[in-house]
Amino acid sequence: MPARAFSPLPPRHGLARVLSKAGLASRTVAAAWVRAGRVSVNGRVVRDPEHPVRAGLDAVAVDGRPLAAVERVYLALNKPRGLVTTADDEQGRETVYRCLEGAGLPWVAPVGRLDQASEGLLLFTNDPGWAAAITDPRRGPDKTYHVQVEGVPDEAVLAAMQDGIEDRGERLSAKAVRLLRSGGRTAWLEVVLDEGRNRQIRRLAAAAGFPVRRLVRVAIGGLVLGTLPKGAWRHLEAREVAALRG
Repeated sequence: MPARAFSPLPPRHGLARVLSKAGLASRTVAAAWVRAGRVSVNGRVVRDPEHPVRAGLDAVAVDGRPLAAVERVYLALNKPRGLVTTADDEQGRETVYRCLEGAGLPWVAPVGRLDQASEGLLLFTNDPGWAAAITDPRRGPDKTYHVQVEGVPDEAVLAAMQDGIEDRGERLSAKAVRLLRSGGRTAWLEVVLDEGRNRQIRRLAAAAGFPVRRLVRVAIGGLVLGTLPKGAWRHLEAREVAALRG
């Protein structure tokens, strides 16, 4: 009698993670739902966010409604300066979610971040796998920025910014840096990054002696900000989603 082929069971994951991976909420919000008794597994209310679940085998329900794959949403926002890239800010500052209010969207999370003083292209999704591919420091798409700096750097400075400059014991660099235009006291640069460290461009420019006045992200991979008005958002087209996934 031939041996039966072994079919391994899917791995177990914490309940809050399963809800988040399904695109229903952030893991923090999902954990709060679980603790509040809103989530059941196989007909039994579970209050432990780390309760092990086998996705696709265990029956999970939220408020009595079975967990179903939600529609994936992919958005591009032109982030205005002054908004914080987070859902809730402990200091009470306005967040990027202000731009999405009243749109009737499901839960979405920012893909990466732009700091409070930065502007431009910011993506949102409820697809964690897609977001992880874009933010992957090794395989994710390049990010392009237009940066206004104080002073006008010469070619030697631009080359140094591309080759790398030491800042507080860390070597910072850009994939590409070029001068777009200058006005005597300031200049606009185009800076391309293939990795994203905290405040990388601001630190790099300051270390070169040219502090940043404005920083606008204008492209992620082949997706450009274009004419999207400040504070406005749009759904990405299927081809754009696929292109960014790589």
